Amino acid sequence: MSGLQLPPSAVDVDYGTLGWGSSRTMSDFEAGMWRLETAEPRLRSTIAAVDVLDTTPDWERLVAAHEWALGIVPRFRMRVVDPPFQLGKPVWSVDPEFDLGYHLRRVRLAEPGTFEAALELCRTIVDRPFDRARPPWEALLIEGLADGRAVYLLKTHHSITDGMGGMQLVTLLHSRRREPTPHKPTGVEPPPEHLSGLGALQEQLTDRVRTLPSAVTASVRTGLQFVRSPAAAIDFTQSLLRMAAPPACPPSPLMRSRGLGRRFGTLEATVDELRAAAKSADGSLNDAYLAALLGGYRRYHEALDAPVSELPIGMPISLRSSADSMGGNRFGVARFAAPVGVTDPAERIRRIRELVLDARAEPAADVLSLAAPALSRLPVAAVARWYLAQTSLIDLQASNVAGIPVPVYMAGARIDRMFPFAPAPGCGVMATLVSHTGVCCIGVTIDTAAVTDPDLFLSCLSEGLDEVLALGRRKPRKRGARR
Repeated sequence: MSGLQLPPSAVDVDYGTLGWGSSRTMSDFEAGMWRLETAEPRLRSTIAAVDVLDTTPDWERLVAAHEWALGIVPRFRMRVVDPPFQLGKPVWSVDPEFDLGYHLRRVRLAEPGTFEAALELCRTIVDRPFDRARPPWEALLIEGLADGRAVYLLKTHHSITDGMGGMQLVTLLHSRRREPTPHKPTGVEPPPEHLSGLGALQEQLTDRVRTLPSAVTASVRTGLQFVRSPAAAIDFTQSLLRMAAPPACPPSPLMRSRGLGRRFGTLEATVDELRAAAKSADGSLNDAYLAALLGGYRRYHEALDAPVSELPIGMPISLRSSADSMGGNRFGVARFAAPVGVTDPAERIRRIRELVLDARAEPAADVLSLAAPALSRLPVAAVARWYLAQTSLIDLQASNVAGIPVPVYMAGARIDRMFPFAPAPGCGVMATLVSHTGVCCIGVTIDTAAVTDPDLFLSCLSEGLDEVLALGRRKPRKRGARR
């Protein structure tokens, strides 16, 4: 796992050419994330980052930092305008009544200020649905932690960006120095817009007429590729069927329910520790991470007298290329039957390695985006019921996002930990790993209807992680030595 490329300092970035979140119109896939939760609240798509700061930043400086960022990334001044009757895609439009004071707030914990109390407060904030008439993001500075530390929460809607796009954003906006950066480039505040739903629809109809020739040409080119290579067409079709099919094992008997309740938990290990454990079993850091989670699942099921050998899990796969614009969403999801019952952590890593390599090689990994245009033409309520039925078959989704390898600062405070919390839209548990300055920060979002004993579950996950990390601490066996 490699970190993102970080510029030497803010003054070395040409912010005018960034274009982060430059697309005015949502993709069909993003439109689905925005609309489905209106029909089924269990499909809410809120993502959050919980940063642990080494000190409490100056409030005025933090506000100024957000004002600067809003000039660099206009998307965060924009609300969503949806055409009537789903006749077009949602459009990003500059909020004519934008108020930073609504989106950025501060609060102080009662003594004794603990990280656990701050995390629970973050969970309650993330649980609340967005005001859909405003730009869908909120930030909160939590003061009053022990030793003068603080926690910063950034909550955004998934339709803005995926995990990798979010890391692109924070990599570019966070400073590499505690002191203020002089002569920092600034952006131009976009003029407010008074766009209506009908106006958004008219925009898209005009754009569709303008781009119709190029769209037809692209469709013909794709069709000709399949005609010229029937074998590739057959491989793609078979891959599409595999990707669309549910995992070849039943869900957990303990985790059948789905609800609105959430619980946050965290795990951490150094990158070196997890990488050493992976290397001992000829796997990658991601393989060792998945093996640790599955070890926790095995312990949880055994503790509740319901042992299982396999469980269905999902794994988001980034589909970004260097040619893709920054921000937005470009990922697919692979689903497979995971070897939960394998007690040897090294063998579990090896088994996972095979499954992950097969999943990444699927030609139709982008099945979600491929299906989105057709699904967007159907009634939202019907699609929401279908999607929830599909995601409810998944007991765990586990994501791994390359983070920032060097220290970064926010208004003079160093970010010591960066815990990510992705939504669990229908799945029982969503775990996300971000590597930050040599530490694997793992955020766990638990559906409390699926996991009825979250304290036990988090304890089991911690034991599963310890079990995998122990592999890296074993002394290698000398060649020729007997077992």
